[in-house]
Amino acid sequence: MHAKANAKQWINEGYIHITSTITMCVVMSMIVFVLGTFVVDYYKTIVVPHDLYFPSVTAVTLCHKCSTSSPSSLPNHLNVEFTDSTGIVDIWHAMSDAELMEKATRVPRFVEDQSKVVFMFLTRGSLPLGPFWERFFKGHEGFFSIYIHTSLDFNYEPPNSSAFYKRRIPSKHVQWGKSTMIDAERRLLANALLDFSNQRFILPSETCIPLFNFTTIYNYLINANQSFLSLFDDPTKIGRGRYNKRMGPTITLEDWRKGSQWFEINKELAVEIISDNLYYNLFQNHCFPPCYMDEHYLPTLVNKVRPDLTTNRTVTWTDWSSHRSHPEIFRKVNITETFLNRVRYESNCTYNGGNSLICFFFARKFHPSCLEPLLKIGPRLFGFSP
Repeated sequence: MHAKANAKQWINEGYIHITSTITMCVVMSMIVFVLGTFVVDYYKTIVVPHDLYFPSVTAVTLCHKCSTSSPSSLPNHLNVEFTDSTGIVDIWHAMSDAELMEKATRVPRFVEDQSKVVFMFLTRGSLPLGPFWERFFKGHEGFFSIYIHTSLDFNYEPPNSSAFYKRRIPSKHVQWGKSTMIDAERRLLANALLDFSNQRFILPSETCIPLFNFTTIYNYLINANQSFLSLFDDPTKIGRGRYNKRMGPTITLEDWRKGSQWFEINKELAVEIISDNLYYNLFQNHCFPPCYMDEHYLPTLVNKVRPDLTTNRTVTWTDWSSHRSHPEIFRKVNITETFLNRVRYESNCTYNGGNSLICFFFARKFHPSCLEPLLKIGPRLFGFSP
């Protein structure tokens, strides 16, 4: 009897042990499953978020992207493109500005074999000199990206043969000199950062023209050691005179800088700009006319956080010789080879530690009437395709 009781107890303990083992295995499996799901979802959020910048992605295409006119310094590599159901890359998305900035700062910073130069156009509508820019970009697909911030009421879409086709980003209202202007610039940068291969970021105005062909500008910028964003200490009333003491002690009068709105920067500095909240909020709360954010925010920010990343000059030429509140506007009658060559070559600056006679790669302000003579001069002076 005693032996039977012992056997029964042994069997019961065995069942309990087996049941406990099975239960533990099931629990561990559930934990592994949940943890795995979390890791996969987190990876997708950081590396390949579904709404990152390509809506309704349906295909991945491998294609060769080096034409005979592409920059000769780059070898012929495979480039990966994400396309929608029409076969065209579309950068439109439904993210809020906060979501956009967060994702842009979390995108991996690795450099692909084929780096691209980004052209970010801040415009009210169609580019007045768009056909000239089309000639500039022609034949260099895969080496550049275009992002356009427009007025809210502008909904024209150019033909799918255009370099500007489906390159508009979700835009908001912009007022000159206000914080909304900076918001638009940061919005352009954040959208551009979502493409890993974008390495250099240019903000030209809608009245800008390129002064050299694409290959020359591409090689100059891709190989530059620093960014091209001007910042200087202006002791006059339109410089230091615009400083608001309420910005101190975070921003002091000694920190205050002024510079051109039209910049060219590298990826590292682009991330710094869209990541900033501290200095942006100070400017938004304390910079009002005669203080203009587009003239002071970026120069002061870069002077505070990463002055080592800029050459302290711009690559966009502007004629301020009239000493008025707005620069000179050039019209059809001004467009000659002599004038353009003077702008292109009659300067002195430094590039990667050495002296250079080529300092400007873009120029402004050019009236729409300049388009016709520019298209005539372009093939001969810039080497554009006729």
